[in-house]
Amino acid sequence: MLSSFKSCSLWSLTLVILLATTVTTLAYTDAEPLGIAMENYEYPYPVEFFPLEIEGRDVRMAYMDVPPMDSPNGKTVLLMHGKNFFGAYWAQTIDTLAAAGYRVIVPDQVGFGKSSKPDIHYSFHMLARNTRMLLDTLGVDSAAVVGHSMGGMLATRFALMYPEFTTNLVLENPIGLEDYRLKVPYTPLEQAYEGIMGYTLEGIRNYHKTYYVSWQDEYETYVRVHWRWTLSGEYPRLAWASALTFEMVYTQPVVYEFPNVQVPSLLVIGLEDRTTLGRGTVSPEVLATLGQYPQLGKATAEAIPDAKLVELPQVGHIPHFEATDRWLQELLAFLD
Repeated sequence: MLSSFKSCSLWSLTLVILLATTVTTLAYTDAEPLGIAMENYEYPYPVEFFPLEIEGRDVRMAYMDVPPMDSPNGKTVLLMHGKNFFGAYWAQTIDTLAAAGYRVIVPDQVGFGKSSKPDIHYSFHMLARNTRMLLDTLGVDSAAVVGHSMGGMLATRFALMYPEFTTNLVLENPIGLEDYRLKVPYTPLEQAYEGIMGYTLEGIRNYHKTYYVSWQDEYETYVRVHWRWTLSGEYPRLAWASALTFEMVYTQPVVYEFPNVQVPSLLVIGLEDRTTLGRGTVSPEVLATLGQYPQLGKATAEAIPDAKLVELPQVGHIPHFEATDRWLQELLAFLD
């Protein structure tokens, strides 16, 4: 009996040690710093760099240029990422578009992803111009422009600046469907920077969870990327760039210009989305009036001439994750 007890105790101790070692290893792996240019983070397709000079600074704009897989249709689709993401999260959309014969170009805007993070004045006009210069260099003379979240604001600005170049405009749960300045108090740059410098793993995860109706394990990938950035020695530079682009979103609304859009447009709206700027700076009563996508989607579809609205029940901020099949179906049908 004693021998049996000792064997059982030894096995239990061994199991505890193994579990502890596994947890420690996972924690160490998760805590490995990630450079703010994501040098060792693998993208789904090869990444190239477009050199730019902005405000006297030499910067590099990362992008993926994915050729059609079969039967090229001669058309190009431009994908624009959201503020808290980067080009790699479009992987499934890229695969499907390329398989359907499209050339797909996916930039990381300056200040994001694998691109440079300069201390400059960020504007949607500047980012749109950078993107147009990239496309001109790549020999693209027209493109359908698809934007998610902040990328929707940029895609709208691009279509307003270059209507003759833009064949279609697709907005996937864009932010900026309302003027945040009317309800959200202004946050000085220094204060925004301090907040970003104070990000914690739990805080990042909790914020990302607001994007989804149902949390899936694969979404943790993007939480870990953000957390690993905070461990980089260069993180203060990324945090400052993030504060500058936060101010860009706040101070440069496009909502008043939707009636001026001149190209065929599609809005895909996850109805459970409540994304807004300034979530932590307003009262619960004011917060309840912001990010109301069921109403914002309808109002935007009415404002953009002849826009098509697709509403997705039980879907949050990122339909191309939560409702991938429906998103791709609607996207391809509209582009075709």
